[in-house]
Amino acid sequence: QVQLVELGGGLVQAGGSLRLSCAASGSIFRLRSMGWYRQVPGKQRGLVAFISSSGTTNYADNVKGRFTISRDNAKNTVYLQMSSLKPEDTAVYYCNFAPPSNDYWGQGTQVTVSS
Repeated sequence: QVQLVELGGGLVQAGGSLRLSCAASGSIFRLRSMGWYRQVPGKQRGLVAFISSSGTTNYADNVKGRFTISRDNAKNTVYLQMSSLKPEDTAVYYCNFAPPSNDYWGQGTQVTVSS
């Protein structure tokens, strides 16, 4: 059974940076594309960043140039480096496969950006 555990959220001022990590159990991690998603109350969860098993990345338009997704297959971990954070980046951030599986949504990690 795969488990995904997100860490690294917190409170940061606008313009600041945070690094999120997502540790995955199970041996299939390195074979799967992964994504970081975020959700604010009252809105649907949306894809923020994507990384394929071979390292190809893609980003939502509103985070391009500010966020960087990476992965370390030896550690079964995917990261999201977030810079130049804006108040509108405030959300609960989740990692999951891409496309996501409903079986593997974790608790997420709260990111709050103050103005």
